[in-house]
Formats: sequence, structure tokens, C-alpha cells
Amino acid sequence: MYSKINISFTTFLALVTLTLVSPAMAEMEATHSPNLGNTPMEGTETFEAFGGKEGLVKIMDDFMIGLVQDPRTKPFFDNNKQAFIKAMLVEQMCELMNGGCKYPGRDMKSSHANMKVNREAFNALVEQFQFAMDKHNVPFSAQNKLLAKLAPMYRVIETTKGAAVPPNNLSN
Repeated sequence: MYSKINISFTTFLALVTLTLVSPAMAEMEATHSPNLGNTPMEGTETFEAFGGKEGLVKIMDDFMIGLVQDPRTKPFFDNNKQAFIKAMLVEQMCELMNGGCKYPGRDMKSSHANMKVNREAFNALVEQFQFAMDKHNVPFSAQNKLLAKLAPMYRVIETTKGAAVPPNNLSN
């Protein structure tokens, strides 16, 4: 009448774990923007160290100034999309630092698809970001926590080993 199911204890534990973990993982993935580039941090200490969203806005203002002044990054940022780029960066950093924001932008691969960003341009961008964070007295430990979240993105942003070439249509 009843068929006997014969599974090992290990298989049983694996099934129980999948049953319990899968919904939790799905919920975690649904709680952050799919194009964020990484999962948000635990806690809000890093976000607070950046001065909250207001602090991020100030940092991004100075970051953009540095990007336009630096000849290695100027061709990518000296255009009419500066306000949009800054707004997207604020939202992305805010969500990454668990600040209650939702990044509405595209994923990093799509955002940089028409650009030829090389290691020099990417490193210059990171350097300018560090200058902006230093200017606003963001503690070194908080900088490192955010940079660790951002670092893996270089794999999809850096798209050439040759000369860096910004897209022709950035000013459109």
C-alpha cells in the first residue's frame, strides 16, 4: 500500500537545506536591484561613514569634477550626461551600502558596452573616487569596504587592453 522511499541521510539533509535556503535566497535577490553589480552590505555603518545620501551626493559632485579634469577619464565624462551619471552613482553606492536606495540603472556590462575602457582609465577612475572620498573625510576602512564591493565590476567595465576610446555618442 505505501511505497518505501529509501534516501540517504545526506540526501535528506540536502533536500531540507534546499527547501529552507532557496526561498531565503530568492527573497534576498528580490530585495536588491538586479543590475546593482554586487550584493548590498550588511548593516549601515559604511553608509553612515559616507555621510548618508547627502554625503554621497557631495562626494559624487567632487568625483565628477575630478573625472573631467583628469585627462585619462575626461573623454568618458566631459559630456551632457554628467548629472545623470552622478545620480546613478549615488543610487548605486547608496544601495550597495544598504542605505535604503534602489539603483534603477542598467547593469555594468550594458552601461559600458559601447566604450573601450582600459586598465589605465579604470584605475584613474578609482583614483579620482579615492580623492573625492578623502576630501570628504570618509574613513579609510569604509572606503575599503565599498571598494571591495566595486572591485569585481572591473571585469565587465574594462573592455580593452588597447587605447581607451569613449563612445562617440556620449554627448547625444
